[in-house]
Amino acid sequence: MTYAINGLSPDAFDQYRGLDDDQLAGLSAQRVIATGKPGFPCRITLDDADVGESLILLHHVSHDVATPYRSAYAIYVREHALAAATYRDSIPPVFLGRPLAMRAFSGDAIPMTARLASPGEAEALILDLLADPAIAYIDAHNAAHGCFAARIERA
Repeated sequence: MTYAINGLSPDAFDQYRGLDDDQLAGLSAQRVIATGKPGFPCRITLDDADVGESLILLHHVSHDVATPYRSAYAIYVREHALAAATYRDSIPPVFLGRPLAMRAFSGDAIPMTARLASPGEAEALILDLLADPAIAYIDAHNAAHGCFAARIERA
């Protein structure tokens, strides 16, 4: 089974670039400086920010669908990330060492199943879920905090 995990498009966050802290607050966002690694996972690069690196913490609609399963939560994006990461048939660094909640959806955005992956189990679980042809995509969330990590799609 071939799958792809893509970071979010940096263009989606252009409105936050170059803003001062007050302007960010006006958009319900804030600038944070990474104080540890891991701990500040960027949804564009799909890697944790380095200590001292600047990120924007913001509200993001990760599952923008016209069903009761529309979903949103806070995420981090590196302030200066210019290109979305792409992982094909491999796991991005933000998945490593974290328990993940995998929510598998049909093509009409209805959940088919949900499962938990302990650290090191993400790829096997992705392959198992995508073996079901009724599953169109999987949204991975950090299990502890519940925030969106990345979408997994058939490639």
